[in-house]
Amino acid sequence: MKKSSRKKSHYKRVSTLGIVLIGILIVAVLLRFCAHIPSNRASTLPEPTTRAYNIPFVKQGELAFISRATSDTLARIDIEVADTEFLRARGLMFRQSMPEDAGMLFLMQYEEIQGFWMRNTYISLDMLFVNADKEIVTIHAHTQTLSDRTYTSSAPALYVVEVNAGFSERNNIAVGDKISFVIDR
Repeated sequence: MKKSSRKKSHYKRVSTLGIVLIGILIVAVLLRFCAHIPSNRASTLPEPTTRAYNIPFVKQGELAFISRATSDTLARIDIEVADTEFLRARGLMFRQSMPEDAGMLFLMQYEEIQGFWMRNTYISLDMLFVNADKEIVTIHAHTQTLSDRTYTSSAPALYVVEVNAGFSERNNIAVGDKISFVIDR
């Protein structure tokens, strides 16, 4: 009887050891697989670089800034549109310049608190965060170039407009003003 009892005990240890080894193997495979999946925005973008490129501006529409007080048009710009995850992540990175009367319109998926940064961005910008009613809720003027600092909206935003630094001040654009845009494509 003792021999049978030892065999059972031996098989239990072997079975337990086998299950533990299989578990470790599964965890190792999952960790290796997950290492290739981007976990956040920083990992999906290129590392900071010291090189800007001459990326041309491509007009895809027009945008107007409208005074909340008078309903007058304060300024008009040509816009490029960032409407995919890749285009929103890249934004105006790596560009050397942008025409004064131009900007980028980001069409976000959800109206929520938005956060943008200036990684690999060589042009100082004004960032205007706009809600679903197309009302400007936050302006970050003269953003710091080549920075990982996050500029966030103070209220939920569905759109973000980036223009050259100082554009908002030069055109008297303020929180509460509205935007209107037409996309040509």
